[in-house]
Amino acid sequence: MITIIDFGMGNLGSILNMLERMDYKAEITSDLETIENAEKLILPGVGAFDLAMTNLQTQKMIPVLNRLVLENRVPILGICLGMQILSRKSEEGVLEGLSWIEADTFRFRFDNEQSLRIPHMGWNTIHTAQDSCLFEGMYEEARFYFVHSYHVKCSNEENVLATTDYGITFTSSVIRDNIYGVQFHPEKSHKFGMKLLGNFVELC
Repeated sequence: MITIIDFGMGNLGSILNMLERMDYKAEITSDLETIENAEKLILPGVGAFDLAMTNLQTQKMIPVLNRLVLENRVPILGICLGMQILSRKSEEGVLEGLSWIEADTFRFRFDNEQSLRIPHMGWNTIHTAQDSCLFEGMYEEARFYFVHSYHVKCSNEENVLATTDYGITFTSSVIRDNIYGVQFHPEKSHKFGMKLLGNFVELC
C-alpha cells in the first residue's frame, strides 16, 4: 500500500488519482496507525514551510516519520514543498525542517538583467546528476511541471539527484538512501510523472 500523508498541505487527490489510474493501491490518511503500516510513503506539499512543519508537529507525525524513514528505512517521496521540508530550514520561515537531507531552502534571486518571473511556473526539463531507481528508464528530454518560488541547496553533492535551469541551475531532485524528493509535480506531468511514480512504487 502506498500511503499519501495528509497533513493539510497538498493537492492529494491528483496524486491518488494518478496512482489509481496506474492500478496501484494507494490511500490518503492522517491516521498515525495507518501511516505506521505503510510500505511506501508520499509526502506532498503546497504552501508555506512553517505551516507545513507546524501541521506535522500538531498532528504528532514527526516522531512516527523519523522512526519509519530513518530507522525502518521505509521509502518516502517528498513532492514540491514536501521536498523542501526534507531540508534543515527555509528562508521562507523560522522553524526547523525535518533535516533528513543536509540542505537549506532559498528563495530564487536573479540578476537585474534577467526578466524571469517568480514563481518558476510551467514545464521544464531535468538533468539527472546520478543513477537512481527514481529515473530508471526515464524518457529522453524528460519534462516536468513546476510551481515554486523557493529551491533547495544541498551541502553535499551526493544528495543531488537532478538539476534544472531557471536563471540559475538549481536542485530539482534529492536523494539520501531511501529518501527521495522532487521539486516538481509528477502528478501534473503526464507520462513523465507516471513513469517516475511507477519507478518509485516498483523499483525504489
